[in-house]
Amino acid sequence: MKAVRIHTFGGPEVMKVEDVARPVPAADEILVNVYASGVNPVDWAIREGANIRMRSFLTLPLTLGWDAAGIVAEIGSEVTAFQKGNAVYGVPNFPGNGSYAEYCAAKASQFALKPKSIGFTGAAGVPLASLTAWTALFEHGKLQAGQRVLIQGASGGVGSFAVQFAKAKGAYVIGTASAANLAYLKTLGADEVMDYQSQTVEELLNEVDVVVEASPLRDNSERLKSVTVLKAGGLFVSVNTDFPFDEEVLAALAGKQAKGELAVNQPRQDWLTEIAQLIDEGKVKVLISNVFPLEQVAEAHRESATWHVRGKLVLEIRKEDKLV
Repeated sequence: MKAVRIHTFGGPEVMKVEDVARPVPAADEILVNVYASGVNPVDWAIREGANIRMRSFLTLPLTLGWDAAGIVAEIGSEVTAFQKGNAVYGVPNFPGNGSYAEYCAAKASQFALKPKSIGFTGAAGVPLASLTAWTALFEHGKLQAGQRVLIQGASGGVGSFAVQFAKAKGAYVIGTASAANLAYLKTLGADEVMDYQSQTVEELLNEVDVVVEASPLRDNSERLKSVTVLKAGGLFVSVNTDFPFDEEVLAALAGKQAKGELAVNQPRQDWLTEIAQLIDEGKVKVLISNVFPLEQVAEAHRESATWHVRGKLVLEIRKEDKLV
């Protein structure tokens, strides 16, 4: 099978399309005939190898990609939730070989039946970003109907799902983005939108129950400003798990009797099933910004690394009308 592999860490040029053996699923795994794979910042962060902590988990050579949609080709002996031929979407094993490949083997518990209302290309843009948003909002943020939530970086892959999930659950949603993306946030259901470049959030907002840092900006001084908008007992949740809160931020949170949480993605089948239902009910839209053939994976990484992508980028592994 064809797969995008890296044998060394570095720039986009280290990715090579190679012929490798098709994986064999373990007892608790499924083998997915991959139609499309999402492209996420974590993919090129891993490719670069700059994060020493993350790098220690990885073994080269490695197939990149942790967002997959496709058809179940084989099931492990302990798998009961799926059958061959099921259309599924989910998150491949990490650490391990990923979804920039014609087939990937992954734990069945990290996949669910694909939303019926969208194709494989759309579904491939959902799992990792949506689960990151879900984990931040509901597992760590404990968001409830009627609460006020501020989502920073609301037009990106994670942020756009967070806006829609929060709205679907009955929260009052405030989103920050660049001026060019404010109208887009309104289409996602945001109740208020703010231009982070020209508006001073900490002077305009207060009594916010939950702040979700979905922006890639890693700056504790900016976090301090966001803490000021929290109500007493509020929650500040960041998806930037590689960037801890410093002592000043922790002190500011304590002064508000608030908590800071780093939200580690949880690839849970039950959450993926609920997300698929929200998509099929029309409560959540999936925006695919661009689709690349597998051979143009370097171009996809370069676009992702600009941090200016609205929605998701996807690699097309095989055409949807092509029979397995």
